[in-house]
Amino acid sequence: MAADPAGGTDPLGPADPEEAVRAELDRLAGALPALGLAVSGGSDSTALLHIAAPWAQARGVRLAVATVDHRLRPGSGDEAAAVARACAALGVPHRVLVWDHGGRAPAGNLMAAARAARLRLLADWADGAELGAVALGHTMDDQAETLVMRLGRGAGLDGLSGMAAARQQGGTLWLRPMLGVRRAALRDWLTARGLGWSDDPTNDDPGFDRVRVRQAIAALDLPVPGLARSAAWLSEARAALADHAATVAAGVEADRGMLLLPTAVLAQPAETRRRLIAAGLRWVTGADYAPRGDDLSRLLAALAAGAPATLAGVIARPRADGVALLREPAAAARAPAAEAGADGSAIWDDRWRLLGLPPGARVTATPPAALAARDWRGAGLPRVALLAAPAVEAGGRTLLPLLDPGAGVTATPLRGRADWLAILRAH
Repeated sequence: MAADPAGGTDPLGPADPEEAVRAELDRLAGALPALGLAVSGGSDSTALLHIAAPWAQARGVRLAVATVDHRLRPGSGDEAAAVARACAALGVPHRVLVWDHGGRAPAGNLMAAARAARLRLLADWADGAELGAVALGHTMDDQAETLVMRLGRGAGLDGLSGMAAARQQGGTLWLRPMLGVRRAALRDWLTARGLGWSDDPTNDDPGFDRVRVRQAIAALDLPVPGLARSAAWLSEARAALADHAATVAAGVEADRGMLLLPTAVLAQPAETRRRLIAAGLRWVTGADYAPRGDDLSRLLAALAAGAPATLAGVIARPRADGVALLREPAAAARAPAAEAGADGSAIWDDRWRLLGLPPGARVTATPPAALAARDWRGAGLPRVALLAAPAVEAGGRTLLPLLDPGAGVTATPLRGRADWLAILRAH
């Protein structure tokens, strides 16, 4: 059973936040040779920095720190510089990652845009620095706020399970070792050691959803440990359902970019069907998240009626032996062309790895005309699956790796059956 993130009955969580965070770092990152920390300069991430630095030194873990400067308000550069000074004092390498938005705040949901940019910058930094994971400073308070926010949005079980302590997303492993600790306890810990932090004024701006939720929790005196505990129980229920779904779909097959779910899938209760199909959609496209609940419900209704449906660039087709999920050709055609690298390789449409490409080759979706003169039926794949498969343009001709195995170019799907199971079980 997962550890209780509410830290017992103490409203501030564990009596010793440092001990609790070090224990989580041992559990989540103790086996990693290198770990990155995202440190903004606020109290939560500053506490993480000062706890993780001696922890990493004692365990021989190479530690590196990055601060994202969103350039959205005056003073953000000074806060990044303060983090740099703290890291220098601790002997930890530090980098400032700047979000380049041309000096104009993006239109629409600013927090969502900033979060996406932050994760992208941190992921690129972690990849370049060869870090095994990036630890974030989310606390029990953040977990409680996330639960309430998602309740207001009508989230299902997966959303109400809250933030995971470890999540693979966008090729990066993200860790949250402080979900069992209250923000107030971390501030007390910092104050007792004479360590300061920066307060972001946007954290008190009611124009943001999370701030309004935080203020509502305080105004209603809702118990943060109880909210966090509910998220933990829901997470365990989600894991149990995922295990059941994996058992139901034991006969799933992956065939050259197409996923074949067994007939038993359509006979399952709605929640089991939903997570099986949702995992399949993510498997096909490589998306970090499944489509919205209403859209997914419409697709499930079509399948239950025996009709095919398309969602998020994936075609779902009921068949006599189950359900086939395959890339929509129009979506594949919109994928940017991939250029051959110096080693003759390329990744295309976040679905295929190509090797043996000649210099100057470009990878695109297969054009319909390229299939017209081919005996494509011999490949044993539907025509739509082949139209969404890679085509290689080189030297004035078009190669189809799935139909031209002797041409020296190979195309291998990035995801197989084991990846679908991992997606199904992931939180």
